[in-house]
Amino acid sequence: MDGSQPSDFFKIPEEDDGVVIRVARTLDDLQKVMMIRALVYMAEQDCPYEEEYDGNDFCGATHLIAELYGEPVGTLRIRWFAGFAKLERVTMLPRERSGRITRKMIKYGYEVIRRKGYQRVLGHIQEHLKAYWKRFGLHHREHRAPFVFSDRAYLEVEGRFDLHPKALTMDTDALILDRPEGEWDKPGPLDRSVNRGSIERSVQAASGRKSGHKTRQGEDKQSDVQHSDLVVR
Repeated sequence: MDGSQPSDFFKIPEEDDGVVIRVARTLDDLQKVMMIRALVYMAEQDCPYEEEYDGNDFCGATHLIAELYGEPVGTLRIRWFAGFAKLERVTMLPRERSGRITRKMIKYGYEVIRRKGYQRVLGHIQEHLKAYWKRFGLHHREHRAPFVFSDRAYLEVEGRFDLHPKALTMDTDALILDRPEGEWDKPGPLDRSVNRGSIERSVQAASGRKSGHKTRQGEDKQSDVQHSDLVVR
């Protein structure tokens, strides 16, 4: 986006308009995502099943859902690569294609991308939509040749962002990194678990363990390292 902020390209009303954009977190959410894509890509565009559900939905991907008064109407997918994010499967049901909900969904997607520290986003678009996506800060990568898949020709587009002032890093507070995707500014389940005194109980349990014992082979083995301690969370 050449250093511009996503909000420079469009304005979203702040009043409650019934639209909620959120990250898909449950199996029920993912069913909504797949339902919307089937209605649009398979029913409208006659895309084969194996091409629409391409094996990338559960491999390093984040799905967003757009809901209007609780009814799912749109979705998009973000896939994560080293150094850039890829915006995919931007989908809206026909009755909600005025652009209002799509703009809000993409704005939310950009925020998730930027909070995770990414400054570049890649997209594949059809040529007749270049002007449309330019409004979202995505510019044609003219040095890259067009290509074809699923019976349609596509171009590559790219957006660039400033580094988010609250971008997540390895030095971000540990509990913030453990919060649900896209909800890093709100206390999550593990924040609430701290109030149970989990740390104190863990320390007490560790101090009460034996320091070690002899195995049958005569080798020293530390008994205070139990299987549950080896699980990376």
